[in-house]
Amino acid sequence: IKDMGQSVELEVSMRGKLEVGRPRIWLNELSRVGLAEFLSTYVMMTLGLGSVAQVVTGKGGFGTFFSINIGFGLAVAMGVHIGGTVSGAHMNGAVSFALCVYGQLPWKRLPLYIFAQLFGSFLAAATVYGVYYDAISTYAGGNLSVTGERATAGIFATYPAPYLSVLGGFVDQVFGTAILMLCLTALGDEKNKPAAKGAESIFVGLLVVLIGISLGSNSGYAINPTRDFGPRLFTAIAGWGLDVFRAGNGWFWVPIVATPIGAVLGAGLYKVCIQMHHPAVSEQYQEKDPSEE
Repeated sequence: IKDMGQSVELEVSMRGKLEVGRPRIWLNELSRVGLAEFLSTYVMMTLGLGSVAQVVTGKGGFGTFFSINIGFGLAVAMGVHIGGTVSGAHMNGAVSFALCVYGQLPWKRLPLYIFAQLFGSFLAAATVYGVYYDAISTYAGGNLSVTGERATAGIFATYPAPYLSVLGGFVDQVFGTAILMLCLTALGDEKNKPAAKGAESIFVGLLVVLIGISLGSNSGYAINPTRDFGPRLFTAIAGWGLDVFRAGNGWFWVPIVATPIGAVLGAGLYKVCIQMHHPAVSEQYQEKDPSEE
């Protein structure tokens, strides 16, 4: 026992000095970026869609529309933590597209981001379907429908409210994504009032919650083409059929087309109104002219 105690003490005293050799898998930069974007999107979508599934299948007994907003906001925050310093954790094809337009992301990397986001979203939908399979089957009575009182396709992709026209929905998605990208650009503007270092994920998550609370009722605030199309494709394959593309007067194309337009407009508006007019660093710290005092 004494010898055992001495060996433990030796191990503890030297733990901080010894380097334990571990096998390392070296990936090139594109592989690292793709994996990080995939995983951050997958986790974000799994937690977000899970919050919707819980509310729908629980018939309101396990949450409300507000809890879905909180769920997606926190899910986005976790996604930013997972891939933020590797891929930037865009988790949104419209964001990636806008960054390419303004020269902040090389165009040649856009396909990688889009694929990683689509695959992550598709796999997340499959995961949530598997986890909630019994709940969905019980709630829907074994009938996977897109519309009606027991519709469950809305767990995975967005659909317009009955009163919303296609044009109204297009404007809704352009505006919602523009607000998202405008605020994201502001949060990352080092010459203005950026999010506190280390707390970026919290502010991004709160932004998503805020958009859901204020702009979510018309069509479920997709504000993200890859978040919407990946799960929609999964539902088409999993049993909901082609109605997922026909519902809402062919709604499926609106989040795909409107959101990149909104992202470019939102980022552009911030740049034109704010970012382009920041004083140069030399001007910003220039001493005040005594004659003005």
